[in-house]
Amino acid sequence: MENYKQEFIEFMIDCEVLKFGDFVTKSGRKTPFFVNTGFYRTGAQLRRLGQYYARAIEEAFGLDFDVLFGPAYKGIPLSVAASMAISELYDREIRYCSNRKEVKDHGDKGILLGSPLNDGDRVVIIEDVTTAGTSIAETMPIIRAQGQIQPVGLVVSVDRMERGGGTKSALSEIEEKYGLKTAAIVTMKEVVEHLYDRPYKGRVIIDDALKASIDAYYEQYGV
Repeated sequence: MENYKQEFIEFMIDCEVLKFGDFVTKSGRKTPFFVNTGFYRTGAQLRRLGQYYARAIEEAFGLDFDVLFGPAYKGIPLSVAASMAISELYDREIRYCSNRKEVKDHGDKGILLGSPLNDGDRVVIIEDVTTAGTSIAETMPIIRAQGQIQPVGLVVSVDRMERGGGTKSALSEIEEKYGLKTAAIVTMKEVVEHLYDRPYKGRVIIDDALKASIDAYYEQYGV
């Protein structure tokens, strides 16, 4: 596993973004782990997060695209932070764009904020986590309604590696349904590999009991 992936896993722990316990996902699944990017709350944290995303985006898609689209609401700071990091790390100007939940009818009108989407634009979508593909199903019609736009990829922070609506993983279903390449900074397999039975800052994050809960979850929802 690349060093930046290991650093990112520990970064999530430090920021309390990656938590273990009893949670319910947006799709209604009871899960022993949860990723909430809303806990990135400082400028320094967002700067580092943007850099991790930038690394994953460059590795997966290169930089031959025009716009980084972050669905409202959590995708808004993600698109800003990652586009800034791409400029900083790779000297490449990528525009950022996000949607509003409600159409604005005065001033800067419309459903979009940031850069407009123009015919011919190649777009990479940036999200926090995709469990069942619900968010992308809401996002794609918004993007396609703007004109002859070419969505080329989706990047998330963590691939939960579980089924979407059928028997395949949520990201695989997205690839097939929308023709998008998908990528993640890390997968849950990599998270478990890095944290299981290994002390981090004086404590073991994933012990045998938690590992058993994660394994049981994947027996039910894994691919």
